Amino acid sequence: MPRQKKFWPVYDQYAAELSRIYDTKIALLKDYAQNYSSMTGEQAEDYIRKRAEVEQSIMQLRLKYMPAYRKVLSGRETALFYQLDWRLGLAIDVELVQVPLINQ
Repeated sequence: MPRQKKFWPVYDQYAAELSRIYDTKIALLKDYAQNYSSMTGEQAEDYIRKRAEVEQSIMQLRLKYMPAYRKVLSGRETALFYQLDWRLGLAIDVELVQVPLINQ
């Protein structure tokens, strides 16, 4: 079976799991955007904790899928995939960063 046919099922599964994490991230950001001006210190810290958990989940997912990608891609191709995936994640984050900073 050609590599491309082996790659896409792995990617589709990865993308579905990543999408669920991003859904959580977006919901968290929407909640923050609606409430940032009235958040208590405790609520602000809770937001930071939840945001860190989301970011950690993304990295854990990437590490979880590395062996699966390595089975269908060379080591260099796997590295390239992750470099592109990180850049895409950064581009998404740039769009999401439009929410205002918490004020004092």
